[in-house]
Amino acid sequence: MPSRRSRPDAAIVALGAYPGEATVATTDGRVPGERGRLTRQRLLDATVELLSTTSWRSVKVTDIARQARTSPATFYQYFGNVEQAIRVLAEGMVEQAGQLAELVGGDWSDGASWDTARAVTEGFLSYWEDNRAVFRVVDLATEEGDAELRGIRVRALNAVTVALAQVIVAASPSGAGTPGTTTSSPAGADPMAVAGTLVAMFASVSAHRYGFEFWGIRTGHLIDTQARMLHWAVTGRAAAEPTPSREASRPRTGPVLGGATARRRSGATPP
Repeated sequence: MPSRRSRPDAAIVALGAYPGEATVATTDGRVPGERGRLTRQRLLDATVELLSTTSWRSVKVTDIARQARTSPATFYQYFGNVEQAIRVLAEGMVEQAGQLAELVGGDWSDGASWDTARAVTEGFLSYWEDNRAVFRVVDLATEEGDAELRGIRVRALNAVTVALAQVIVAASPSGAGTPGTTTSSPAGADPMAVAGTLVAMFASVSAHRYGFEFWGIRTGHLIDTQARMLHWAVTGRAAAEPTPSREASRPRTGPVLGGATARRRSGATPP
């Protein structure tokens, strides 16, 4: 999953090429050449950059064109409006999720399972980071009742959930119930429930990554912890003993946001 930024993360690049390249077309139905495809991608890049710093409702076609160093007329050759460009980016998340699902279907045998668990965990974090701005917009639009964007988000995460459920059943099969619908995983008997919980964990941790870092929890430790939970849920085995880190997490000791207000309400004396 290559990043849409100019300097993509290596872990993302390893997962595949730009999504939707084979189906690119202009608004009048023409198939653009290489130069046109690069211009279209530059417009999508510009949209992501603006969504990262600006409320999506405030992003205008003129802003995107200026950021991409082109004209509004050129924008309209590829997209009908800003919302359509956002939907193209959101659909790209679904295709990238399919590539992430391929990572999930890796080697879970005794000798390779830990490496696979790490690769899946790092891949999900890279996937979320690459699409952070778009996920934020999709979540906000979903809360406002945009059923189309909500459906795109569900499809993206469902692809990973289904792939993970299949892996859990294959790695920890159960003799009870209908074959393929139950698992002997120590995390639970319903493979979709286990997989859905793990994916929700990945999504929540990825979304709040910088909040964790603010409180002194290092991203490397988050990855290690999630990978161990994933490994245990899939294989039923504990992962290898962790290597002691020279850079331990350090609880933040500064003032808590809103702490002064809470003290005033309680009548407590500040320390």
